[in-house]
Amino acid sequence: MFNIFKHLRFSAAQDPSTLESRLNLECHFTWGLDSSRVRLIRSRDMLEDIGTEEGNLWLGHIYNLQGFIWYQLGDEQKALDFLTSATGTFRQLKNVDEGPWLVVNFGNLAWLHHLLEEDEQSQDYLSKVDTLLREHPSPSHDQLHPEICAEKAWTLMMFDKDKKQAADYFQKAVEMQPDMVHWRTSRVIGRVSAHKYSNKNLDQDIWKEMREARELDPDNTYLAALELLIRAKRGDQVKDEAHELEEKILLNPVSSYSGISVLLKVYTQLGDIDQAIDLAERVLKNHPDNRYLKVCAAHCYRWRIFSFRHSCPNPSRSMMERAISLHEQAIDLYPNHCSLRKKIDLADICAETGRDKKRAYQIYQELLTLDLETADMQPVYYRYAKYLHFQRQESDKSIEYHMKTAEIPVESSIRQKSIRQLKRIRKRGRSSRRGEIQKFLETLQGDQPE
Repeated sequence: MFNIFKHLRFSAAQDPSTLESRLNLECHFTWGLDSSRVRLIRSRDMLEDIGTEEGNLWLGHIYNLQGFIWYQLGDEQKALDFLTSATGTFRQLKNVDEGPWLVVNFGNLAWLHHLLEEDEQSQDYLSKVDTLLREHPSPSHDQLHPEICAEKAWTLMMFDKDKKQAADYFQKAVEMQPDMVHWRTSRVIGRVSAHKYSNKNLDQDIWKEMREARELDPDNTYLAALELLIRAKRGDQVKDEAHELEEKILLNPVSSYSGISVLLKVYTQLGDIDQAIDLAERVLKNHPDNRYLKVCAAHCYRWRIFSFRHSCPNPSRSMMERAISLHEQAIDLYPNHCSLRKKIDLADICAETGRDKKRAYQIYQELLTLDLETADMQPVYYRYAKYLHFQRQESDKSIEYHMKTAEIPVESSIRQKSIRQLKRIRKRGRSSRRGEIQKFLETLQGDQPE
């Protein structure tokens, strides 16, 4: 009898149509995530910088997403290792062997084994998913289980630029399970992050939600830093609160979730860039090999160098050398997307300080010849346009690269900056290319009237 059952089970596993229909479930492999190599590498680096310290309530989700990413990047063994780690982590965090929080993880494992042509193992995980869904139905008949909603929301925060879809899924999860504080906090962080490059004030409902999240999750230093940054941007004096938060952050494990990078921006917004540099160097001294902190410090030095025109004394030679050194280290430590931005920053620092103008030009020439995805060319073109105008006084060529930035049909703050610059040039009426600029702006899809 056992042999007959085994044969039937094996036959089902061999039936592609049966298996394919069962694989239509909620997991990373079916969520339509952007699987371009640039996006995958960017997300992989972000996840690595979050850290894996005990107590991170998103650790299972981090491993789950890393498993998906590593499969897409071609490393099947790493994918399996991370998905297996996710299973163990969920069980450890929940202190229970089985539960609805494993649905997405088991779905990922079902897909991975199917893609590895191990369909019997895939069937095993599909059966586990069926059992979990049967034993743990959603409290809302027309919605996914709140654990699935929350994991989908958290994942989309890593991939969805405007965060709206992520916020919607978090809201559904919270409505069904309002006691999950970290879901509420993550929803607020996502909503606020969506306004990162906007000049508009936060809507009152977001402010209210943030206040409520701060009360429910008072130990979340990332959320606390984010609130201080928003208040600093609107002119509030928050320096004393920033100093208090600094001490709390320094007690936490090093992580992009600690809020250190946001706090550095708070000091910068308050006009105290030297304080930001001091903090970055102090933390880096205690963790000299942490690549995330090196990038944070590099940002601070860049802000300092480019602020001297307005209010700060000219940067010293030692400061310029430290800035260049940190950028070079960051380029080596992040050989992909982050290195692109850091190479642009390095070129601008070399040009701005006059330390090595020839090197600045060479870096830009190398960047312009890279085989990059369209969206990643926007910052290259935009910053090169500024470099041409301010450092080489090549206004006509600068206009050309602002046009190149604007004509890339990927909506971004950078694209809008180039469009605004082109409008300013046209309005001044001094450029011989103002007629060409006018025609160009008229052809841009979505160009708004002034």
